[in-house]
Amino acid sequence: MTDNNSNKALRLDNQLCFALYSTSLAMNKLYKPLLSKLDLTYPQYLILLLLWERDGVTITEISHKLFQEKGALSPVIKRLEQRGLITRKRNTDDERQLHLYLTEQGRQLEQSACDVPEQVFCATQLEPNEALALKQTLESLRAQLQDKPNR
Repeated sequence: MTDNNSNKALRLDNQLCFALYSTSLAMNKLYKPLLSKLDLTYPQYLILLLLWERDGVTITEISHKLFQEKGALSPVIKRLEQRGLITRKRNTDDERQLHLYLTEQGRQLEQSACDVPEQVFCATQLEPNEALALKQTLESLRAQLQDKPNR
């Protein structure tokens, strides 16, 4: 057993990754009851946010925007389709491209979801400038990490 003070770099509370991980868990816990009222999971909500922003995006575009592999998105998309919130359509010019479109039910759900971002923001108790600075810092960190080759 090592001396507790010998390597402070290995203390859990000193890990940036743990701060990010535990904050992500807390955010998911915050979103869960808000999204359960809409009968949505967080990944489903993210896909719908993209479609509410721009209907007809491809699965490849969604994969890039959400930083997820297409295979991980397939069951989420399938569930949204089964619920009648979206439809999939192949591009007539390029059969490899699969576009997602909101159904009328999916468009109507947007109205019910309008208060979710506000409720989440209020729960953080951050000032608007603090929230913006934090978001920008996290986006910068993500970009830096994505540019690093796997070792």
